[in-house]
Amino acid sequence: MISVRDWNLPGGPLGSERLHVRAWASAAGEPDHLVVLVHGYAEHIGRYDHVARRLCEGGAVCYGADHRGHGASSGERVLVRDFAEVVEDVHRVVTQARHAYRTLPLVLVGHSMGGLVAARYAQTHPEEVAGLVLSGPVLGEWAVVDRMLEATDIPDEPLDPDTLSRDPRVGAAYAADELVWHGPFKRPTVEAFRVELDRAAAAGRIGAPLLWLHGSADRLVPLEGTLGGVLALAGPDTAVRIFPGARHEVFHETNREEVLAEVSRFAARAAAQARGDG
Repeated sequence: MISVRDWNLPGGPLGSERLHVRAWASAAGEPDHLVVLVHGYAEHIGRYDHVARRLCEGGAVCYGADHRGHGASSGERVLVRDFAEVVEDVHRVVTQARHAYRTLPLVLVGHSMGGLVAARYAQTHPEEVAGLVLSGPVLGEWAVVDRMLEATDIPDEPLDPDTLSRDPRVGAAYAADELVWHGPFKRPTVEAFRVELDRAAAAGRIGAPLLWLHGSADRLVPLEGTLGGVLALAGPDTAVRIFPGARHEVFHETNREEVLAEVSRFAARAAAQARGDG
């Protein structure tokens, strides 16, 4: 049995927003590693319930939050002026988790925009991170950003749900999800993406074990653009899994069980290595 708990971290006078946080824990025994999930642009942490439950079955306790301006957290919808603030929001979640699990090795799992945020967290808080999983991460060259910055007006083009997964139920659920933002990008957010991509490229390699997951048919964050960004930060312990035919959301793909088993094995290995018994 997996227990789920929701609460809010209050905002503060220095610009921090109220964050909606969720935690998952197994009643079967004590966890041996901590996973913090970092979701992507426009979505919310509730879309990762199946991911958290699968990782809990593998010995993890999982935490995650809706980013500022996303889901049930406060802030103007999908407005990010500086991704450094989102990275520090992740640190708020890690700090909250550490109140209950002080010594467990931490593995970050970030998808898409959350992959950029998770990578930046690993670069800026290397002492915290025992392992890093990046799923379809926004790293390297993302042509969408430059194309939108060149436009006088950012087009109001809704995301095509068919680009998410080969499973049509995923796109249908996304389109019907009221906690998902279905409007256009906001220019300050696009500008912040450009700045943070440059920061990630300049910040150097990540020493923690890294698992990069990507769908070969990802049209939202194409594999070719991400490759250079991952190579720029990957350390010596890096594993790559490219899933043939998979689209952007490999955690929601038709072979999701294979993907999640891979993540669970990696998280357990990285945690064991951090404890010195791997």
